[in-house]
Amino acid sequence: MERNVQMMQKRVAVFALMATAAVMLSGCGKKEFAMPYQLTPDVSAFGMETGGSVDLGNESFAAPFASSLCVRDDTTLSVDAVDLTQASAGILCDVNTGRVIYAKDETLQLAPASLTKVMTALVALENSTLDMKLTASENVQISESGATLMGLAPGDSMTMDQALHALLMQSANDAAVLIAENIGGSVEGFAEMMNQKAAALGATGCHFVNPHGLTADGHYVTAYDMYLIFAAAMQYDTFNQIIHTDHYETLYKDSEGNGKPYEAGTTNLFLKGDYNPPAGITVVGGKTGTTNVARNCLVLLSRDSAGNPYVSVILGAAERGILYQEMVALLGKIG
Repeated sequence: MERNVQMMQKRVAVFALMATAAVMLSGCGKKEFAMPYQLTPDVSAFGMETGGSVDLGNESFAAPFASSLCVRDDTTLSVDAVDLTQASAGILCDVNTGRVIYAKDETLQLAPASLTKVMTALVALENSTLDMKLTASENVQISESGATLMGLAPGDSMTMDQALHALLMQSANDAAVLIAENIGGSVEGFAEMMNQKAAALGATGCHFVNPHGLTADGHYVTAYDMYLIFAAAMQYDTFNQIIHTDHYETLYKDSEGNGKPYEAGTTNLFLKGDYNPPAGITVVGGKTGTTNVARNCLVLLSRDSAGNPYVSVILGAAERGILYQEMVALLGKIG
């Protein structure tokens, strides 16, 4: 009898799976997973016993972490299949099938510039409401040359919804600091939340030290991690709506309660009509990023003629025009 119990216990151990759950990538509302990915899990396997007894015919197990993520397989196109010679890395993922259609150096750690703000938006959406009031500190006064700013001053206030529009459309770096300090208590505290969220998504090749992507030591992503982060943000309708918006106007308040008008246009040249995707492909929206170190970066959500979603990422393109030309070539591999 004792020997039979031991044998059953061994069989349970063999069949138990890693206690994680997949990020759902349907793009239709927020999806939660029961057990977030952990770099150092307390347990190595998970099984469920019913009624205090082991029933191997009825055993339930946690789904493998990567069950709905895009991964390489023998159909992934070679680097030579797309002309990305003037970019450092790139990836094209079919969200519905979980197939990586194309990949070039997708695990290379690179500066992401303002693609960082996708993670900032994701953490903000997960930890706030759209009507949450945000108040600016003196830290919103960023003096770095070339930094894009919406013009916040200490004491200015706005809702999270307004701040997210400035963050994702204009790519306002002061809006990123505003969001970070009001949610994380400080830029450093918020960066820790970003890194915790990255680990929960399985994005283990990236690390964040700020919410805006201005150049800093130890701040980097990979093209594959950018896909994971963007796909998670896609679960929020607000995110999808904002990245698809080409023009936005609002009124926020200064420290005295007076209205301050704000107007922003998209930085996405596909939405502006300066570049066109291949026939049959619709660019829904995305996020741009540019610094001297990161060069030119872009992450997009696109759909084919049947409405199926795709995520594409290019990091480190030599020039902005080249970035869009190579993205058009990458989108041409859909279908």
